[in-house]
Amino acid sequence: MKQIEELVNWFHGKEKVIVALSGGVDSALVAYAAQKALGRQAIAVTADYKTLSQEELESAKTVCKEIGIRHMIIEYNELDNPNFVKNDQNRCFHCRTELAEHLLRLSKTEKINLIVDGTNLDDLTEYRPGIIALKKNGVQNPLVESRFTKSDVRKIAREVGLSIHDKPSNSCLASRIPWGNTVTAEKLARIEKSEMMIKQLFGVRQVRVRDFGNSANIEVGKDEIIFLNDEKKMSALKEYMNQFGFDTVLVDPSGYRPGKLNVITD
Repeated sequence: MKQIEELVNWFHGKEKVIVALSGGVDSALVAYAAQKALGRQAIAVTADYKTLSQEELESAKTVCKEIGIRHMIIEYNELDNPNFVKNDQNRCFHCRTELAEHLLRLSKTEKINLIVDGTNLDDLTEYRPGIIALKKNGVQNPLVESRFTKSDVRKIAREVGLSIHDKPSNSCLASRIPWGNTVTAEKLARIEKSEMMIKQLFGVRQVRVRDFGNSANIEVGKDEIIFLNDEKKMSALKEYMNQFGFDTVLVDPSGYRPGKLNVITD
């Protein structure tokens, strides 16, 4: 348990902290450590910015109850931000810049000088402009400074009893839309509904519905692709997704891989 002690110790000497909590395991472990170190002086804050799925929002609420940390939800609409909606390769930068602005505003109201998130060492090896935006706004990374990789996070989260220790990684619904294609409320809604239906029909845990306009590509974990071989269920799924304007529905045989849409479409 040495690693978790190091993470808890990271917060010692701090007076108050806001933990940006998404509903995933990384920020949950940070919130756990913050609560252990600071008790009521630690606040977990989840942003409901309309591109976060309802499933992730519920996950955030559940894990905060488990931890016993004070939980606040701030609401705003990223679709009001033209820089975000145009969906270029800096979409995540604009997203996280806006998030940071809201967190900084809240920190002033709550008289808190420290804001942290769940960035881990593995995140630094990928193209993550959102991390740059948060860092520019002073958000700190306890997992990075405590040398936590993603596997470390899952291992320690399991050891301390967090129910989401093996929860598949997720990202905002806008990440399903290729760069260069405008983000709209209609696209986000049909992506979320389609992914929920796939989980219900096939029992898969990791799923992405990539929105290419009239067509959709379904990605699930490589070990779960076999579950999609049920022709009767697949026929029902395609009929369901057709009503949202997906005329063509395909399953990606290579399975889910992060960052697969990091390309600009014509």
